[in-house]
Amino acid sequence: MLYWTLIAQSERHIFHMDHNKDLFDGMVLFCTVVAHEGMSAAAKLLGHTPSHVSKEIARLEARLGTRLLNRTTRRISLTESGRIYYENARRIVEDAHAVQNRLHSIGDRPFGELRMSVPVVFAHGWLNDWLPEFLERYPEVDLHIDISERRADMIGEGIDLLVRIGNLPPSDLIAREIFRTQGLTVASPAYLKRNGTPRHPNDLKDYDLIDFSFHGITQSWTYPGLDGEMITVPIAPRVRCNDAHTEKALALAGRGITRLPRLSCQAELEAGTLVPILQDFGEQPVSVHVIYASRDNLPAKTRAMIDFLVEKSG
Repeated sequence: MLYWTLIAQSERHIFHMDHNKDLFDGMVLFCTVVAHEGMSAAAKLLGHTPSHVSKEIARLEARLGTRLLNRTTRRISLTESGRIYYENARRIVEDAHAVQNRLHSIGDRPFGELRMSVPVVFAHGWLNDWLPEFLERYPEVDLHIDISERRADMIGEGIDLLVRIGNLPPSDLIAREIFRTQGLTVASPAYLKRNGTPRHPNDLKDYDLIDFSFHGITQSWTYPGLDGEMITVPIAPRVRCNDAHTEKALALAGRGITRLPRLSCQAELEAGTLVPILQDFGEQPVSVHVIYASRDNLPAKTRAMIDFLVEKSG
């Protein structure tokens, strides 16, 4: 009967661990006392005084509401409750040591599932060509890659790594620039034939614009001026979207002017189906960032991918 009472109590503790944060306090100490058949031996091994060990055992018994040890001046012995507690606690302690040893043996070797979120443009323009090499180099890392332009919740979704292109909103996350790509303002020859070609950024107000925005709040496009001053052009896009492929498709269909990273439209530029405009006003380079939650205790798999992306883009 006592056994099942203790098991029921343990199960209640497991389901209410948030209300019993000292659940494991004293467990290792108790197991050491039993394994070495005395408080003095356990105290010497753990670097405590015998009186400290005795007080901790008393606290453990008080918390459990049962006596675990019979004590005399010369020896200790387990009560029935103590035997049950020791048999189960010893397995927990041994499992914890096994996990710790496992992690130590792994060391800095990348392993496990790495969850990433990357933009479509980055995947098709860069990442797809690089991934086979990463998988060969790190055979113990499995990849889960979300390829989309959506705004991912890094913490809520358990994502290890984000890649984002362009200006970043304020955040507590760590952002590292891995490279820059040239941005271009482009349109189809058919659109420019119908509507004329803008000669100055301020002319854009008279054209159909296709804007990329994660949040639908982009209000301006910026260009370096000929005198070195920045030109900020307020915009009212005909189309605003969060997918660079849609931007490009609409521009190819002659529906307006858009801005794209050069690599995402290089083939169309070479084929002449898109043409660059406003080239006298060289656009600022577009930054590509890798984003992660914290520098502290960064998992080896995450560090491996960051270093790999920096290496490949260098």
